[in-house]
Amino acid sequence: MSKKISRIFPDEGYFDFFMVQFGYEECEPTNIFGPATRNHFLFHYVLSGKGVLYSDNDRDVTSEYNLEGGQGFMIWPGQRNTYKADEDDPWTYMWVEFDGLKAKEYVTRSGLTSQRPVYNARGPEEHEKMKNELQYIIDHANSQPIELMGHFYLFLGALIESSALGRKTAAGGLQIFYVNEAVKYIDQHYQDKITIEGIAAHCNLNRSYLGKIFKTVLKTTLQDFLIRYRVNKACELLKLSNHPIGEICGMVGYPNLFDFSRAFKKVTGKSPRDWRNENKLR
Repeated sequence: MSKKISRIFPDEGYFDFFMVQFGYEECEPTNIFGPATRNHFLFHYVLSGKGVLYSDNDRDVTSEYNLEGGQGFMIWPGQRNTYKADEDDPWTYMWVEFDGLKAKEYVTRSGLTSQRPVYNARGPEEHEKMKNELQYIIDHANSQPIELMGHFYLFLGALIESSALGRKTAAGGLQIFYVNEAVKYIDQHYQDKITIEGIAAHCNLNRSYLGKIFKTVLKTTLQDFLIRYRVNKACELLKLSNHPIGEICGMVGYPNLFDFSRAFKKVTGKSPRDWRNENKLR
């Protein structure tokens, strides 16, 4: 009989980066999950045993990956996957599902993509900190959310540091450097009247080149990232504060309520007022 632990992370108003749920499972032989898609990032670390991952890339081509203890795999939002435990030596794994405005940036630093989902450590000792931090989260599931988030940041930092793919990415990391500079600028000035041209000028690049590398690294356009960043900040204010909606639109960089409402509905599917009514902390 399989052993499974699964915990949902409590909603504490995190927006930039947060856990959704996490757990542990000792799988039975041929135990299978999928085919399915996820709404968030999902990382599995294999503690022991074997299994196989069937993963679709962005061209709907399915690849097969055989994994064993010491390896892991990353599932991206919207990506169809199936994974199955070995018949003779079924795997045991820990997992964490997460998301947030900066999640894609952090995952990209690890080098794990929809076309390269398998985690291998740079050396036999390199993955220990990552494994231990994830184990701590699972073993202390009832701890304060802020404590678990602290260990989650340590987990992800260790994942990035230990990933063999992350090391290769860092070696040619000029593009990532510029993308990080753009993201930092947005983080510091999203409430101002910034433009794509202004962000590019800050990075000392022309707009088209910055847009190209932004799309390559984060798989989204710079304009869409800026919109989503502002809307996520607006969600935080709508949920946690009593500021009027007309005031919030100016606080996140929109000159008028019409533009703000249109952008907000594009991202969330709801008007700011309806979203607040459904999500406001009482």
